Amino acid sequence: MADKLPPLSVYIHTPWCVRKCPYCDFNSHEPGTHGFTPRDLPEAAYLDALLQDLDDDLGLAAGRDIQTIFIGGGTPSLLSPAFYARLLTEIEARLPFANAIEITLEANPGTTEQKRFIGYREAGINRLSLGIQSFQPAQLHALGRIHSGQEAVTAITQARQAGFTNINVDLMHGLPEQTPQLAMDDIEQALALAPEHLSWYQLTLEPNTAFHSHPPILPEEESLWDIQDSGHQLLEQAGFRRYEISAYARAGHRSRHNLNYWQFGDYLGIGAGAHGKLSHIDQNGEWRIERRWKTRQPDAYLKRINDLRGFVAGKQLISVDELPLEFAMNALRLTEGVPLNTWRTHTGQPDAMLLARLQSAQKKGLLMQMPEKLRASPQGLLFLNELLASISDESSVTRVL
Repeated sequence: MADKLPPLSVYIHTPWCVRKCPYCDFNSHEPGTHGFTPRDLPEAAYLDALLQDLDDDLGLAAGRDIQTIFIGGGTPSLLSPAFYARLLTEIEARLPFANAIEITLEANPGTTEQKRFIGYREAGINRLSLGIQSFQPAQLHALGRIHSGQEAVTAITQARQAGFTNINVDLMHGLPEQTPQLAMDDIEQALALAPEHLSWYQLTLEPNTAFHSHPPILPEEESLWDIQDSGHQLLEQAGFRRYEISAYARAGHRSRHNLNYWQFGDYLGIGAGAHGKLSHIDQNGEWRIERRWKTRQPDAYLKRINDLRGFVAGKQLISVDELPLEFAMNALRLTEGVPLNTWRTHTGQPDAMLLARLQSAQKKGLLMQMPEKLRASPQGLLFLNELLASISDESSVTRVL
């Protein structure tokens, strides 16, 4: 049945950061000692735990090749090149890598140096995602970032010199005290460094963050509109094509790992707090799609290596009734949408089930009238939550930027 299942990726989570940013709601933790260095992190123990975690999940791979690997965090660049060299070697010994596999590492300026970039490249990592967020001192300070604008420039330059030919830059907009001109300055600075991919997304105040408890003063709605419209035009003029709500790429450099998420592919999740999504087909051809997540706290995760319970903290089967919304939440983020047959081939369910849930959104003009493709209209992309509410019969409406 493996040939009937969606493509398979691997997500690996690194849970440590030098300092927790006030806007961050990811599973990231400052080590317990102040003034720590990367050498203080339990690399060997974490590597052993990751491999045991993977071994526990091997049966879920169902004989499929691994198409992409994404190492996220936290700050994965706190861990050494030797750590990733052994990790990737051990993963490949357990699971076959597809030809031209994409392997991405998230890195933050201020935690890297030329020697580390060279080591990551030699370990087999072929794509870098640099979390810069802004080049402006005031905005970097407000976001709690540990690097300067010049250090961000240096990091990209060093990555190039180390041989990386596929680099993503993460930028945020709608930042405290940010004017439209400052937002455009950030984009122009990034473009001057010639990345292949750019993630450009608006700051949101997420629950359980310092910014949610103590909100900063953010730009007014009119200014946010100006920033978004001007930014889209600037990126398009520079040869970047928007293929997802907040993702832009030069030709041939879309993030294959993220595309697998958005196209409702499968992925194993290993590491503290990592999430996975796996499809199964039984002997009768019946589909079952399951989400699972791992123990979140790093110390608790490490203790699970000798625990008969393993690393899984929870599992959830996606019911047939929930599938249309689950599928649409990913697919409709893509500006070009997905072929309608992706629904059938990635869920095992008939087209009629999805189409019945799309009628309300079509009547509201939130979907393009393309019978062979599921695609949000320009209005639907602006008001994605309203589009999804139409599919899920919910009433909450929030503009997505």
